[in-house]
Amino acid sequence: MTHSKYPILFSPLDLGFTTIKNRALMGSMHTGLEELENGFERMAAYFAERARGGVGLIITGGISPNLEGGAGAKLSNDDEVAEHRLVTEAVHGADPEVKICMQILHMGPLARNENPVAPSAVRSRIASHTPRELDAAGIEKQISDIVNCAVCAQKAGYDGVEVIGSAGYLLSTFLVEKTNLRTDEWGGSYENRMRFPLEVMRRIREAVGPNFILIFRIAAMDMLQGGMSWEEIVLLARRMEEIGVNIISTHFTWHESAVPTIATMVPRAAFTQVTGRLKKELTIPLITSNRINMPDVAEAVLARGDADIVSMARPMLADADLVKKAFEGREDEINTCIACNQACLDHTFNGMEVSCLVNPRACHETKLNYEPTTAAKKIAVVGAGPAGLAYAEVAARRGHQVTLFDAASEIGGQFNLAKRIPGKEEFYETIRYFNKMIEKRKIDLRLNKKATADMLADGGFDKVVVATGISPRMPDIEGIDHPKAVSYIDVIKGLKPVGRKVAIMGAGGIGFDVAEKITHAGKSSALDVDIFAKEWGIDFENHPRGGVTGVEPIVARADREVTLLQRKTTPVGRGLGKTTGWTHRITLARRGVKMINGVEYLKIDDQGLHLRINDQYEILDVDTVIICAGQLPLRDLFDQLVELGIEADLVGGAYEAMELDAKRAINQASYLAAAV
Repeated sequence: MTHSKYPILFSPLDLGFTTIKNRALMGSMHTGLEELENGFERMAAYFAERARGGVGLIITGGISPNLEGGAGAKLSNDDEVAEHRLVTEAVHGADPEVKICMQILHMGPLARNENPVAPSAVRSRIASHTPRELDAAGIEKQISDIVNCAVCAQKAGYDGVEVIGSAGYLLSTFLVEKTNLRTDEWGGSYENRMRFPLEVMRRIREAVGPNFILIFRIAAMDMLQGGMSWEEIVLLARRMEEIGVNIISTHFTWHESAVPTIATMVPRAAFTQVTGRLKKELTIPLITSNRINMPDVAEAVLARGDADIVSMARPMLADADLVKKAFEGREDEINTCIACNQACLDHTFNGMEVSCLVNPRACHETKLNYEPTTAAKKIAVVGAGPAGLAYAEVAARRGHQVTLFDAASEIGGQFNLAKRIPGKEEFYETIRYFNKMIEKRKIDLRLNKKATADMLADGGFDKVVVATGISPRMPDIEGIDHPKAVSYIDVIKGLKPVGRKVAIMGAGGIGFDVAEKITHAGKSSALDVDIFAKEWGIDFENHPRGGVTGVEPIVARADREVTLLQRKTTPVGRGLGKTTGWTHRITLARRGVKMINGVEYLKIDDQGLHLRINDQYEILDVDTVIICAGQLPLRDLFDQLVELGIEADLVGGAYEAMELDAKRAINQASYLAAAV
């Protein structure tokens, strides 16, 4: 029966020997569980929950075929096969129709170990070591090990494997001239450079037989100057089809590329048109990916003919039931991925366990559960920012009677500031989700209501949770009350005018957001693929080698001179997220924002902002000084409750307000509410 709203998304895909029940794929993400002592039990719970959530196909995080190919989990022997069987049995037990494929990831020159290998001794700018050039015997070993890994995956009960041939990992480094300097049969002409990935896939197909899903992940646009040409990509994909690959999965970058592809500033489904172009050249199905976070976006991609399968990786961290909710018409209940990367990719690249800012249960399904309460309490939550909303939702879900107070006229707290920053429009989705949860969980929401200690004392509450957030810290310098000095909150909300010459005191996340807002001109590039492409030098139309034009990106900017200042002596922006911080630094630099560290603030007066930089006295001639100098926890209410002898918990910014941290706030609130 055809689904009325998403007919293509919920149509089966026939591969001949097997059928994928729908076109929704949970794409590969490394979780950090792979290397833990009880990691496979936790992975089993994590993947099984997504299988129950309605997805048609799952691809695991990358598993190395040998020690030199990675830094953690590998699959090469029977003991490791037994561990992986925990995962496949859990998934097939949750839903026998769901297919799960294991990604084989040989990191090549990016391997986090002392002995990385590559076709040539060319060090990546993001790698720790120069790789060792493989000799003929070394190449044969790597091929054999990858094939053995695929055979082990088949023994472990996987329905197939995906081999990653993109991103700057081993297979892709054979394909590109800048990383393959060889002059033997594995280098030189493109025919020779293709040989390694083709030989890998040909031998895997030979070893596993015809009835095993074989996916090759191709760099359909690698975003590298001197990367692969469109003709080379098409030729490689066609050869893969000829040797028996069932599905081509398109990937859109190397990790060292200076083009964002997955940050929240990237428009939804920005790159699917590239997959659509490749689809016209092949007869086997194609997977597309990147910033497809809601079912209507997925259906539109499929309807355009851009792909046969849509990969939604991080969106299924954010909501394990995304596909099920879409099928049942409950889209407004989807906890949407906002592409912040703070708890997923930033954790991965810092060697930490992965989770999700909007869903702390992700990858923690065996540790954090919201069991129905056996003793319902009447709970007051004061503050409807991220921490208060998370606490109220979890407590009410478990059966507690929750009243949620906020002095503002809308829920969201600091998220209401974030959503106003160009490139952060996805925060509207989180506020939409919590509004729906307030209705669904029957939370008594009282807006425009400043809760007092006496009112709470008289309210008959069994428990009070204080999530009152923060107040901006005003530094103790002369002239801080001068008309030129304004708070970041007033600037973001548009309550105070901003002059043409501006100094921003503080270069944390908020300072960068403010700089983004006041230097931005025109439509947000996060909402327009053409503007985004121009800002990052991408040529979707002509697809030059690597997909990037090589010309200076075109960045619209407001007519302002902006200086971003910080007291720390470390480089400005060093503390931003690992996988997104560089994008903000580049964007502001292209808009002419000056960034200065090691600053001592002296005073603000009619002349401007007085500073000491490297023992030199300076005056910045500015019209406006925007104060982004940190936050202080708002704890007055908590202190008053304690004085009255009322039990109260502090969560979120009210608990700790060093840097605004929604990830920590939601995590802390969710664990507390799970235990009450």
